[in-house]
Amino acid sequence: MKSIIAISAILVAGGVGYAMWPAATQSAASDAAISMENGVLANVLLPETLSQNAQIGQLAFEAKCAACHGLNAAGQDGVAPPLVHIIYEPSHHGDEAFQRAAAMGVRGHHWPFGDMPPVEGVTRGDVTMIIAYIRELQRANGIN
Repeated sequence: MKSIIAISAILVAGGVGYAMWPAATQSAASDAAISMENGVLANVLLPETLSQNAQIGQLAFEAKCAACHGLNAAGQDGVAPPLVHIIYEPSHHGDEAFQRAAAMGVRGHHWPFGDMPPVEGVTRGDVTMIIAYIRELQRANGIN
C-alpha cells in the first residue's frame, strides 16, 4: 500500500511539474535570426483603441523611436529590436529602464544590434507617454 501511495505521489508531482513548466517563449536569438517582411522583426497586433496617453505616446514614438525600432515597435532587421517582445515585459524591463535608455542610452545586452545612444530632445514626460503606448501594444500581444 505504501508503494502505491509513493508512486501516486510521484505521478502527481510529475504532472504538476509538467503543467507548470514554462511554455516556449520568444528569444532574442531566435527573433534576430528571423526577419519578417520588409525587415520587421515582430508581428505586432494592434489594440482596437489606445488610451489618450498612449495616443500621445504613439505620436512621440513615431517622431523619436520608429526610425530605429520600426512602426508599432516591431523592430527593424539590422537596426534595432522590437519592443513588443517578451524581453521587454514590465517585470524584466520596468518603466524606469525605458526612461534611462532614452536619457542615457544603453549598452547592448540582449540583441546583436549594438549600443543604443541617448535619444535627443525627449523629456521624462515624453518617455512616460511612449511607455504607455509600448505597454498597451505589449498587452494587446499577450505581454503583461
